[in-house]
Amino acid sequence: MAKRTLDTFFSSTPKKPRIEATTQPPSENAQSSVPTQYTTHSTYPWPIPYLPPHITPEIELLVTAEGKMIKDQPHLDLMYFQPFIPKSIEKDLFNFLRSELFFYRVKYTIKRFGKETLINTPRFTTVFGLDETSRFVEDGARIVDASDPTKTVRRDKYKCKPRPIPECLDFLRRVTEANTDTRYNFCLVNYYASGSDSISFHSDDERFLGENPAIASFTLGARRDFLMKHKPPKEGELKLETKDIKLPLASGDMVLMRGPTQSNWLHSIPKRKGAEADRGRINITFRRAMIPAGTENYYRYNVGDGVPHKWDLSKKEMVPWSSRTSDPR
Repeated sequence: MAKRTLDTFFSSTPKKPRIEATTQPPSENAQSSVPTQYTTHSTYPWPIPYLPPHITPEIELLVTAEGKMIKDQPHLDLMYFQPFIPKSIEKDLFNFLRSELFFYRVKYTIKRFGKETLINTPRFTTVFGLDETSRFVEDGARIVDASDPTKTVRRDKYKCKPRPIPECLDFLRRVTEANTDTRYNFCLVNYYASGSDSISFHSDDERFLGENPAIASFTLGARRDFLMKHKPPKEGELKLETKDIKLPLASGDMVLMRGPTQSNWLHSIPKRKGAEADRGRINITFRRAMIPAGTENYYRYNVGDGVPHKWDLSKKEMVPWSSRTSDPR
């Protein structure tokens, strides 16, 4: 079957309004005379460039990429792409996103056994998007009611400051939607700086994601193990015969978790030692939040109140950024 491009896939359906990017002149050291396009928004610490021109056509062709179906255990429904992002561009895409996106090292407090506990997120995070009840218009400057685009939402609808998905990630979102036949309105990005960064066992089964949510999870950079285990049976339920799963996710791989998976399985990225893990890893997940509680949750735990961080090539690490002292351009 011939591969379809993104434009041909959406030719029969109305296109979702896209954020228009500004055009800025290239820097003095730029070799190309073609201006770079940027996505801008009042909540962005700095403008985010569009994807480099050699990456875009390679991603566009992934509309019909094929994955391996994994449904051999109870309540499990996965599609495993090895890879989804081709080897010809995965390294460039990783370097581009690490250099151009802003990240946060979020701290927050939770109550455990009646006491407040400070949690330091063991990875860098960032998030873009808006739940199903609202949408951005006028280049993201205004948020309107999804059912009535003429109605601007109340100022107190969101305590956080939602921001639109930049074009470099939104392009990948649209291709992923076309391939998985699923709509997504949120993009979460994690950066694991070394093998010491991790995420513990959890499931993305929050009510604000709706029933049987589909989550597309991309790996770029270092290979890391993706572990899964079935949730223990609830009281009165029979114990099922299941086996733990370990997927050695390489750069460019994508796992689509769907159906009853989130309700019944836990997943994690454990700590690892070695040069491979210390190269750094980016994880991109696309998902669909149905109500404002999802928007509030994602911005609280992935942005918080801290300062943005930017990749410093000379130091080879994420460093705090301030508009008063730094210029990412």
